[in-house]
Amino acid sequence: MELLVDRSALAEATARKASERGGQVSVDDVGRVLEALFGTVVDAGTLAEALRRDRTVSVMGFGSFHLQDGTAVLRPGQALNEYLNGSLD
Repeated sequence: MELLVDRSALAEATARKASERGGQVSVDDVGRVLEALFGTVVDAGTLAEALRRDRTVSVMGFGSFHLQDGTAVLRPGQALNEYLNGSLD
């Protein structure tokens, strides 16, 4: 069963997580950051712009985004793999 998280749900969850860690970030602020990073159909985000310039975008521990045969690909990092496999709880 596939569960999708839309942009609004991701922004809400991220703002909640930031608040748990002592930050005061609004859902609207997180939404603007997500839009700037990932972009929209009309306006590419910084990630898409970097990939278009044939750059790899690395986020330490999370992974890296790169182009492979014209398609954006995520190569998960060690921390993400360990978390998903239950090694980091």
